[in-house]
Amino acid sequence: MRAFYEVMIEREFSSAHQLRGYKGKCENLHGHNYKVEIYARGRELNDIGLLIDFGDLKKAADEVVKYLDHRNLNELSPFDEELNPSAENIARFILEYVASRIDDPRVQVYKVRCYETPTSIATYEIEDSF
Repeated sequence: MRAFYEVMIEREFSSAHQLRGYKGKCENLHGHNYKVEIYARGRELNDIGLLIDFGDLKKAADEVVKYLDHRNLNELSPFDEELNPSAENIARFILEYVASRIDDPRVQVYKVRCYETPTSIATYEIEDSF
């Protein structure tokens, strides 16, 4: 049996974007009040019984949210040229950013859910590599 501990934090930000190549109204510049859920997991707790300090996870999340908040995503790397700023790509970008800031081999940032609206959600998840 494979068992994991899991923690999750939420963050919110507001940004504008337009989807290049989209045939419809979303090709026009528009905005969203995004909510993201950032999930981390691991099999072992540290010596005081934590998977990860929520403060450390929040600090990394706040860095990326500050970069995205109240901006036109199409003007920010990697969405300016490399990636279309879809909810799917935003979720992946956030996961990779936060994961790169967590320096603990016991902890895997493995899933981000990106809410464009309360009913339109994209998820990027890494398969179990532990």
